Amino acid sequence: MHQGQVFMVGPQVTLDQIPRLDTTNSSVDIDLIGIAKNNYETRSAAVAFMSYNTMENLLKPDFFNTSNDTVKTMMSTVISATLPKTTNTELTKPVNFTLKHIREFDRSGSLSCVYWNISEWIVDGCSVLKTNSSYTSDSLMERLNLVCVIVGLVFFSLALLTFALCQWSPGVNNVARINICVSLLLAHLLFLLTQQFLSLIQPQQVVCAVISGLLHFLFLSGFVWMFIEAVLLFICVKSLSQISSKKKEVLSSGFLCVIGYVVALVVVCVSVGLVPEGYGSEHCWLKMDKSFIWSFLGPVCVILALNMILFIKIAITLNSALKNLNAEVSQMKQTKIMVFKALAQFVVLGCSWILGFFTNDSKVLEILFLILNSQQGTFIFLIYGVLNNEVMQQFRKFFRCLCCIKQH
Repeated sequence: MHQGQVFMVGPQVTLDQIPRLDTTNSSVDIDLIGIAKNNYETRSAAVAFMSYNTMENLLKPDFFNTSNDTVKTMMSTVISATLPKTTNTELTKPVNFTLKHIREFDRSGSLSCVYWNISEWIVDGCSVLKTNSSYTSDSLMERLNLVCVIVGLVFFSLALLTFALCQWSPGVNNVARINICVSLLLAHLLFLLTQQFLSLIQPQQVVCAVISGLLHFLFLSGFVWMFIEAVLLFICVKSLSQISSKKKEVLSSGFLCVIGYVVALVVVCVSVGLVPEGYGSEHCWLKMDKSFIWSFLGPVCVILALNMILFIKIAITLNSALKNLNAEVSQMKQTKIMVFKALAQFVVLGCSWILGFFTNDSKVLEILFLILNSQQGTFIFLIYGVLNNEVMQQFRKFFRCLCCIKQH
């Protein structure tokens, strides 16, 4: 299987620069305008750029001769660029190729830029300019990630303060929401610190593997707590349609905490037992090879599916409860608001991860995934803080008291 692009410029070209030619795993920047100007016969030039996805099986890395006995691995697809019908082949500027890694890069090794010469790979005239774990570094994405995660952490903290300090109506159980914030706050904070000090952490394989295991646990526990909140809502809505003379707490906070964290811990322990080498990728996350990423995505998909089923059941039960005259109007209204907010939270927290399945070949989707995932704390604070009149009134009273203390 191969991919390719062809681009031509003529003597009357008005472009200032040639657009980058791209395939799925590679791209090329070439000064075709300068080559055309030096092509005195036609004043035109063309480039044919091809990417061969399986050519490395024939032109194997073993054909690259090195001074010592090293393990050689092809890190990219084989590409070719030709200039048809060009008499003057002297390049006006160096040609820059960007090659995406097709497998995980071992940082203890070294990268070489090579090209095929009759019967072997050689490096003459070809050199590596810049590299990272995937391909050429994108500093814009790194800065965007840093800013977005920091903003998200601030709002996670505000959401936790809201749940912990504000007075809530009787019957409102915030234990699941508090633990969602705690899990995700710690996960995003650990991820941010790891990426900032990745060059120091990554060579320490044990430390990197432990961090990836902690991230696995924290992100999974966030999803488990989201499922627990859906279960609590279902129990709450179910009780509206039943006649009860006294209220009682169905599930204690202690029992919920055991469920919320033990389930995620069991998944991580089983993953460690089955595939211990699956932890500690180049970003100190789960390794993508051998489908180990499904130790995270599998439970997430199951929880999202169960949550969707629960919300459908909640909608059906709530609709029938509306016809029950025994349900108080204020209680019904409060429950409907709780269900709406939990559903919004489910969409924001859960569905943003589904977007991660489709980000491989799209920079726009990658940026969207980064923003949605990093701003989970912002959405939680908006849903349960800013959009809650009682909470906002308590915040106003707090700031008024703060201003009065400063004045005195």
